[in-house]
Amino acid sequence: MKRKVVSLMLVSAMVAGMLAGCGSDSGSSKGGSSTETGSAAEASSSGETADDADDKSPITFEYFNADGKNGNWDNPVAKAITEATGVTLDVSYPVASQGDAKEDIALMIANDEYPDMIYAKGSATDLYQAGALIDMTDLIEKYGPNIKKMYGAEMEKLKWSQDDPGIYQLSYAGVNQKTLTTGGSCQIQWAALKENDYKYPKTLDEYEKMIKSYLAAHPKTEDGLDMIGITMSASDWHWMITLGNPAGLIADASPDNGQWIIDDEYNVHYKHVTDEEKEYFKWLCRMYNEGILDPNFATQTDDDYIAKVASGRVVAITDAEWHYSQCEATLVADGKVDQTYVGLPVTLREDQVEKALLYQGTTVGWGIGITKSCEDPVRAIKFLDYLCSDEGQILYHWGIEGENYFLDDDGQPYRTDEEVAKAQSDPDYAKNTGIDNYTGFPIYGTGSYSEDGFPYTPTTKESVIANYNTAEKEGCEAMGFEMLTDMFAQPEEFDLLPYSALWAYQQPQELAEKQTILDEIAWPGLVKCVTGTEDEFDANWESMVQELTDNGLADAEEAMTEFLATKLVDVE
Repeated sequence: MKRKVVSLMLVSAMVAGMLAGCGSDSGSSKGGSSTETGSAAEASSSGETADDADDKSPITFEYFNADGKNGNWDNPVAKAITEATGVTLDVSYPVASQGDAKEDIALMIANDEYPDMIYAKGSATDLYQAGALIDMTDLIEKYGPNIKKMYGAEMEKLKWSQDDPGIYQLSYAGVNQKTLTTGGSCQIQWAALKENDYKYPKTLDEYEKMIKSYLAAHPKTEDGLDMIGITMSASDWHWMITLGNPAGLIADASPDNGQWIIDDEYNVHYKHVTDEEKEYFKWLCRMYNEGILDPNFATQTDDDYIAKVASGRVVAITDAEWHYSQCEATLVADGKVDQTYVGLPVTLREDQVEKALLYQGTTVGWGIGITKSCEDPVRAIKFLDYLCSDEGQILYHWGIEGENYFLDDDGQPYRTDEEVAKAQSDPDYAKNTGIDNYTGFPIYGTGSYSEDGFPYTPTTKESVIANYNTAEKEGCEAMGFEMLTDMFAQPEEFDLLPYSALWAYQQPQELAEKQTILDEIAWPGLVKCVTGTEDEFDANWESMVQELTDNGLADAEEAMTEFLATKLVDVE
């Protein structure tokens, strides 16, 4: 990457991009019949329709983004991309009832009419089965050097299956993602950890003792409200986030594969029937009956949950960082920094290893694809290849040099305090700048660097440390850590798995339905196990397991195991 060339390009993009992005009708790609587009795709794949590798003539592609973010192709980053590629995107979003992308995509399939490119989220299987997505394998081989560089050894994971090794989507998830922050499997207020001389708990027993000790010393808040030991949001789909997922992380010491755990032989098991989870939920039952677990954990709304956590009343939670981070923002704003949370590597037993930092590889299943309606798939793949280039990635993640970021004397990028504050506080920052604005684009993950040491994203190890609040800084100093993630088993301690996170794969409808049946039994079943008396626990657990068994547990596990077998790859 030649930074001087990049800089000149980006500075000129604001003016020149407006001209390049105006493409005439003759330069736009519009959907045609399946026969016509099939011929076009075949010709393009053979190189017959685009023999100029550096063609930057104006062309417009229709792009459907199922994520539903606002904003079209009218911002500085978009204009700079157009300057570099000649491509303008006509971006559309879900417009069907309730903004449900599934309805829009179902209509596309019914009419057999598609945009040129599409990010379909969980509806990619429907498009695939309808024959709407083209296999990009040959296009990538001929015109995608940056795509191949980005995905590297994990290109194999982009293949649809062992039966169909075609590549129909590029993953939307960050490649080579580094986990620089984590909530671990459990969280506790910094105030509680501080009172324990920063000796952080590693087992469920130690976690319990710390919660109870802090509650005994601080039964009420400063304004007289009762402190709460643990609370959850389990009255709607958030039960998976606060009740279900933590069970797999804590009890099974498993990485996040949704509702499943995968053994060393790649057999898939529904996680809510394991002996370890039985022991964990029995612990929760005891916490409930002892008054440590909020009696309203299963009936309160998610808004109620958020309000409680944001008030500073809750000592401990078992939640995903993305869900409770909004609470922490409120706590910091209210001057309650010590009531924010530290993520912990808690497991059921000492001999288990918490796997928050385990890299499960590139998350596949959701991503951007080219449809059969695209009349110039060569230009489309070249556009995607540019996005995967160092130049494209730095532009997309950092913005315009001299405006959104600057280079120091060592050639390293930095943002001004004003720009950082704007990015953190302005809800329209992405829309107005174009930075990270188009979900579905292929991207490098946070903490990854180009070959010459240029960070692909503003989120780096150094930026994370610099943004620690006072409680986090004091905690790191007291524990002798450079970063909070230092208390966890490090990524290099784990082998790279030959499959991606199971929850993200595009599963056949019948398989998803099998899981839904199990989940609809497990959700109320687990709540009953926790809210019953301790004497009733074993009977309640056995009743739930029996109901799961009677409703296809073994069949679902077998089907999921067979499905995973089609995804296994050798990434060495």
